[in-house]
Amino acid sequence: MSTAALLALALLIDAIFGEPDWVWRRLPHPAVLMGRLIGWAETHLNRGPIRRVNGILLVLTLVGGMWALGRGLSFLGWLPEMVLAAILMAQRSLVDHVRAVGDALRISLGDGRRAVARIVSRDTANMDQSAVTRSAIESAAENLSDGVIAPAFWYLVAGLPGLLVYKIINTADSMIGYRTDRFAAFGWAAARLDDVLNWIPARFTAALIAATHHGFSDWGAIRADARLHRSPNAGWPESAMARALDTAIAGPRAYDGEMRDFPFVNPHGRHDLGPDDIDAACTALWRSWGAFLAIVIGLALI
Repeated sequence: MSTAALLALALLIDAIFGEPDWVWRRLPHPAVLMGRLIGWAETHLNRGPIRRVNGILLVLTLVGGMWALGRGLSFLGWLPEMVLAAILMAQRSLVDHVRAVGDALRISLGDGRRAVARIVSRDTANMDQSAVTRSAIESAAENLSDGVIAPAFWYLVAGLPGLLVYKIINTADSMIGYRTDRFAAFGWAAARLDDVLNWIPARFTAALIAATHHGFSDWGAIRADARLHRSPNAGWPESAMARALDTAIAGPRAYDGEMRDFPFVNPHGRHDLGPDDIDAACTALWRSWGAFLAIVIGLALI
């Protein structure tokens, strides 16, 4: 069975079943195992005067190890490969977590804050309804790229080894790829490689969002707003999502009690946001996913 056909099946399985609690209460999720490995390495290697060198060596080891693991698992046949690929996609889980924010926000602002705190790292205690909504929409857009399109892209390019390498590096970036005193040196290599691996998928995700909404008439504005983001990649899907929903997102937010004055993306969009906008973002996630699935099926039929 071709890689594209396996990916199409994996995307469908993930969309239907997501991440069943009854399974992952009994078994460790592969992403959790990756996180434990990186956490162990950080504890033992992020010290001394050569932390950047240690971080580079860690990344090289992770890439080599995941590539070898992927090659080995590929010999088990198409069924285990498809199941693992489905497990490492995150469309259904992403939609469920984002939609939960809108559902919670309909109950109360406090419930909305607690729900969005599960999917973002910024401070949520003092957010108003619009800030909670913006955060959920941004998370939806960025994680469509990081959690669905990028792993699928690298699976198409390099099979199971490519998928595992992408997931371990993306996990490492989420854990140690910060510009803080603790992680700036040690996490430098993981953050830079993650930027490289997400360069094409982030822009392709933006194109999917645009194509399934208003077309490419706003592409120049999407590209301009994407450059406002501190990340070279995350701004692309976020900007496309903002244009698709006619919402202003990003803007000022707090981290560790400190307000940071980030610019708004699509500043002329609507600023007064609420649960209906989160529902619209979830619809956009499925429309973009559907367009991507159609492309993958087309590749499988070639």
